[in-house]
Amino acid sequence: MTPRTTAVWRRLPKEWADQLHACCQRANDVSSDPTAVFFRADDIAVPGRQFQRLMEIFTRNEVPLGLAVVPAWLTPPRWQALSGMGASRPDLWCWHQHGWRHRNHEPLGKKQEFGPFRSADALRTDLDRGRRRLNAIMGAAFSPLFTPPWNRCSEITLALLQEMGYDAVSRSRSSQPPAPSGLPDHAVDVDLHTDRASSAANGWQRLISQLEKRLRQPRCGIMIHHQRMNDAAFCFLDTLLSILRQQARWHMTDMRDLPT
Repeated sequence: MTPRTTAVWRRLPKEWADQLHACCQRANDVSSDPTAVFFRADDIAVPGRQFQRLMEIFTRNEVPLGLAVVPAWLTPPRWQALSGMGASRPDLWCWHQHGWRHRNHEPLGKKQEFGPFRSADALRTDLDRGRRRLNAIMGAAFSPLFTPPWNRCSEITLALLQEMGYDAVSRSRSSQPPAPSGLPDHAVDVDLHTDRASSAANGWQRLISQLEKRLRQPRCGIMIHHQRMNDAAFCFLDTLLSILRQQARWHMTDMRDLPT
């Protein structure tokens, strides 16, 4: 089943580009202090037209992109196709681990693949299985960062990530429990494609508000789900990247190079 496009992208305001420019200008006017901006795309493994379009936009704008790959979904032919779509600028892509199967294991509450319901042995097994698979298929292109499905994971998972030598975890801002000292948490702040606003107007206002708030901060992480994108969402993303590249205070940063 194709993931549903959220309300905001089904009905953008007529003057959305002007509003986006104004939002970024307000954020830029607040301070001259630099902001590290990074983008992370989740649920990667299956090549297709939308993924190719995503890669073309980031390549054209010369902006790095973290690509969170679901290990169990990846095959050598798929990897050949995915990597081929970014072959002209391999330096832009941070290919890293997105869980194991992207499967919920929590019987109650919010979805988690690496949540508190599972034992340490089960968590370790799936972490290791996923990392080994990506290493075997991707080789040197694989980066040992971990994005948990649904941006959530347990305290045991965080400890295992540190013990197993992962460079960082990437979750939502203010996620609990906090990551242990020595394991950087590259948090995302702005959700472009899975927001559950009740209307397009509410979704747009929330998105613009989030962007303006986070672009004023020392760091801003922006999350993408390309399967949910339509023409409007792609056009918005292309415009956003172009705007951000024009201002010196916003540093388009590779996830591998984020300050710890």
